[in-house]
Amino acid sequence: MKHRKIASKALETFGEIAPAFARYSEEVLFEEVWRREQLSLRERSLLTVSALVAGGLTGQLPFHIRLARENGLSEEELIEAITHLARK
Repeated sequence: MKHRKIASKALETFGEIAPAFARYSEEVLFEEVWRREQLSLRERSLLTVSALVAGGLTGQLPFHIRLARENGLSEEELIEAITHLARK
């Protein structure tokens, strides 16, 4: 399966104040890491959402939940993954 370009807002958000970070985010994370063939975009999205939930890093969740849906995860699968990771 050929991977499509992932539209990140790193350049728009950080390009002027932190151009090296924005370039790293765009070129390394979303172009190189997400393009590796060993995992599908769907699998990478599930792992990313899980890591964000487990780490309590909710600020990035809206972007990655939307991306996960685009990458083929259903709402039910996302709910189940988030519920599975719930802590007391």
